[in-house]
Amino acid sequence: MIERHLARIKARHSLSKEEEQAILALIPPARPVSRNSVIVREGELLEASTLLLDGLLCRYKDLPDGKRQITQLHVAGDFADLHGFTLKRLEHDIMALTDCMLSRVPHESIRELIEAHPRLGRIYWFSTNLDACMNREWELSLGQRSAAGRLAALFCELHERLAIVGLNGERFTLGMNQSQLADALGMTSVHVNRTLRLLRDQRLLDYNRGEARILDLDGLKLMAEFDPSYLYLDAEPL
Repeated sequence: MIERHLARIKARHSLSKEEEQAILALIPPARPVSRNSVIVREGELLEASTLLLDGLLCRYKDLPDGKRQITQLHVAGDFADLHGFTLKRLEHDIMALTDCMLSRVPHESIRELIEAHPRLGRIYWFSTNLDACMNREWELSLGQRSAAGRLAALFCELHERLAIVGLNGERFTLGMNQSQLADALGMTSVHVNRTLRLLRDQRLLDYNRGEARILDLDGLKLMAEFDPSYLYLDAEPL
């Protein structure tokens, strides 16, 4: 499963054999985590960063009144909290949306890696910048896209990101109920239900009990006005 992390990097940067071996040596054995488990809690001191090897994670923030905003989704191959290496604590929580396989990489090991391999340090810095690019695209959806456009953009992005790491982006388990989708998209559960029904009736997307099936990718891209350039798939070199 570590190959998914390497594939995420190689989609944007070449790696020498030495760099690849250094990354492989960095990653400790994976451990399973059950769906709905909170992986990182807001404010806790961090001494390691979480690499997702299988499954789906989300970042989220809660308000005192119980309202929740999901701010990002992570697919296999992603570091969910690499920014914790410098921040040492997060201002949000991280939760498993599905059963997951995770590796916790000590910050000391990351420090040793980037000191021994400065280019890898720049590559992982790029990775945290890429997360920020995706966050800005989510902000665009929340502020300017229609409900149908928001849902379409979300599934277009997931299609791209899953394909990068060799997974099926046209049929996959997202593990989010309609309430959680609402938390991610700034909508009500009722509105999500109606919009999913609209996409299904237009033969664009079928979503049932956390299982997604993209029926017409081109149609979804058109509805979302989706431009994947923010994913920087032509990023070489560093």
